[in-house]
Amino acid sequence: MALASAGLLAFGAARIKAEESAYGGPTAPWCLPAQLNRSAVLPGTSLAVSPLPDSLDASPRTQISLLGAPASALSQISVRGSLSGAHRGRLRAYSQGDGASFLPATPFIPGETVTVHGRVKQRGKTSSFAFYFTTAHENPIKYVPTANPTHDYSEMQHFRSAPNLEPPLLDVTTRANPHAEGDIFAAPYSGPGPSGPEIFTESGELVWFDPLPENTSATNLQVQELGGKPVLTWWQGYIPPQGFGEGEEIIDNTSYQQIGRVHAGNGYTADLHDFHITPQDTALITVFNPIACNLTAVGGPGGGAATDSIFQEIDLRTGLVRREWTSLDHVALSESYSAPEGATTEWPYDYFHINSIDQMADGTTLISARNTWTLYELNTTTGQVQLRMGGKHSEVRGNGATTAYQHDATALANGTITVFDNGAVPKVHPQSRAIVISLEPKAKTDTLLALYEHHSPELTAGSQGDVQTLPSGNLFVGWGAEPYFSEYAPNDKLLYDAHMHGSYQTYRAYRFPWAALPAGQPAIAETSSKGQTTVYGSWNGATQIVSWRVYGGSSPNKLAPLANAPRSGFETAIATPHSEPYLAVQALSASGSVLGTSRTIRG
Repeated sequence: MALASAGLLAFGAARIKAEESAYGGPTAPWCLPAQLNRSAVLPGTSLAVSPLPDSLDASPRTQISLLGAPASALSQISVRGSLSGAHRGRLRAYSQGDGASFLPATPFIPGETVTVHGRVKQRGKTSSFAFYFTTAHENPIKYVPTANPTHDYSEMQHFRSAPNLEPPLLDVTTRANPHAEGDIFAAPYSGPGPSGPEIFTESGELVWFDPLPENTSATNLQVQELGGKPVLTWWQGYIPPQGFGEGEEIIDNTSYQQIGRVHAGNGYTADLHDFHITPQDTALITVFNPIACNLTAVGGPGGGAATDSIFQEIDLRTGLVRREWTSLDHVALSESYSAPEGATTEWPYDYFHINSIDQMADGTTLISARNTWTLYELNTTTGQVQLRMGGKHSEVRGNGATTAYQHDATALANGTITVFDNGAVPKVHPQSRAIVISLEPKAKTDTLLALYEHHSPELTAGSQGDVQTLPSGNLFVGWGAEPYFSEYAPNDKLLYDAHMHGSYQTYRAYRFPWAALPAGQPAIAETSSKGQTTVYGSWNGATQIVSWRVYGGSSPNKLAPLANAPRSGFETAIATPHSEPYLAVQALSASGSVLGTSRTIRG
């Protein structure tokens, strides 16, 4: 192993010298390594490392991830930058017990080559290892405030007891099974009202809405499991015009209390496209990272920039990066259907555009890239692409399953794959569709098993969208840039259809069973007219309310029951026969027990 390490360092000496001048001037550095699709596993060891050996796109603030041996088996880790010199730091173990990250005390310098040495003990034998990588010159995107469409009162819902909510108005046009299980989860944005995660019933009635501040959006609201309990998760942050996210992942419990915030590692911000909590208490997240890149090899500018698509596996307990995969290390720029000629530092070449990750138990990971029209099957450990489905270099012969600008590839337990196939923009298919594909790995063929389209109206979603397979076997489809939600039986019968008004979009939409009791209080308001008092009660997020009770009295400490009413929608209006100066409401369960009591207001 010592000979291999010496050879590696000699091989890189000339390159290290060449990169010791800082980037500046008309030509950007190369961003693709000399050899694409290298293994992350170091020869002669069990260690899968990131940044990838010989890569040119590492973050200057990267940690060095060493996955595949306990932290106790790692020793003598030394890290040296070709410009910054030796780096002190500490080795911190992953909570899963299968590796550790070296955390440098100070960042690296952009454009320098970093060499890593260390020793690892395996099967009773200690071996040396060494590898190097080069840090990129980051190309941050300028912040552009989002201009919401004109405030349109008629496109939003309004509640007297919760005037700050203003969620989108929803039209339900098809409802073949009014007793279907589960609520609908979306995250509307780009409309006249506030953006935010939202849950609503099949009838279109609001369950919960969390309006976010201006220039903050949410995506990908769903129910996941953490520690054996259901949790509510979503991404929130800033969406620049370039079409990715800069933010964080939020985890709430069933009382809508925040119990976790997941951040990307290595100096990045979490992207909006995907987030999965795994049974190992790790999280899979996407990252978009624009870096300086010479694009002359594909007909672009020499002083250009490219957006690196990344996914990371984060240890939820420590926040450490266990694994990092980057598109520039594994996929050529020439695989893209996007044009590089107009790329600039303001609008980097988004050649790949990762939009889904599905890490499977068989040791493979399925990812979808919008701008190469390709589904990639990776070896999870090595990170290497081992199969391409679709695109310019497909290794699978298609039978009607060819996708274009697709989203949300999901591998099912029976071996089939669901995909939301956008087919635009520019237009490739007559309309967007949800498809189910069967893959035959040995023969390298795929077959289109089922296709679902929206016929009234026909929908062409230029971006976003998802397909969810429900326990019943039905498919639930979120139409992305077109704010529609549909459920289909396996025989293609439309069972449910609804849409938001106006310019709203929602990146994905799902259906899940959901039971929640908020930590706060119910909300109350009242109006009086001609001697008649009407009290309004609502409780944002509560799912178990069956009825409401109004209390009133001459002082806040002397309240008595005045009226009862069955729950009638998100907000219930209750006529009270007596006008009292102080009022409160109680939310009641099916058994009549008190779920929560509002504050007392003066009528």
